Amino acid sequence: MKEFIFSVLDFLSQLGYFGIALGLMIEIIPSEIVLGYGGYMISQGILGYPGAIIAGTIGGTFAQLFLYWAGYYGGRPFLEKYGKYVFINKKQIDMSEEWFKKYGGGVIFFARFIPVVRHAISIPAGIAKMSAMKFTLYTIAAVIPWTILFLYLGHLLGDNWSHIEEYAKQYTVPIIIGAVLLGVIYFFIKKTKKTTAE
Repeated sequence: MKEFIFSVLDFLSQLGYFGIALGLMIEIIPSEIVLGYGGYMISQGILGYPGAIIAGTIGGTFAQLFLYWAGYYGGRPFLEKYGKYVFINKKQIDMSEEWFKKYGGGVIFFARFIPVVRHAISIPAGIAKMSAMKFTLYTIAAVIPWTILFLYLGHLLGDNWSHIEEYAKQYTVPIIIGAVLLGVIYFFIKKTKKTTAE
């Protein structure tokens, strides 16, 4: 598996900024690793931060738009049948659908930082025919800080970039906790407004 990952990254590195965007769009290896390697390339002077951030944002956003469109046009049956090809399983679809119904469109932002539902949350947004513009804005708002974080960590680690997932835990755990708390606050405010309106 390691050899496969390194061969893919070697291919993507030859494409420069486009390689980062493409790696995140197809996501055959985790986005954290693609961005970590992007950070490593920044440390080597091959890429610059502005271009890498833009490429990461574009790639990460399009990756989610593909799932959104799959949900929008294909619906749940299509994704249950073909989701395995993009590493999405029924459990993830069930959980993300439940979250979307419970918390509404705002969950698109908060869920981006939470494992299991992070990628699958785009599916119920498409199925529910959420506004594409709103979906894209929420997605970009979450993708940018995630991209910057992992590019920075990859840059910081330099030659040790391959240990990024272990090293990142000290940063991602607080982010996940913060995202959950913000989600709870968002849900509470939304519910309070709904109750007041009634």
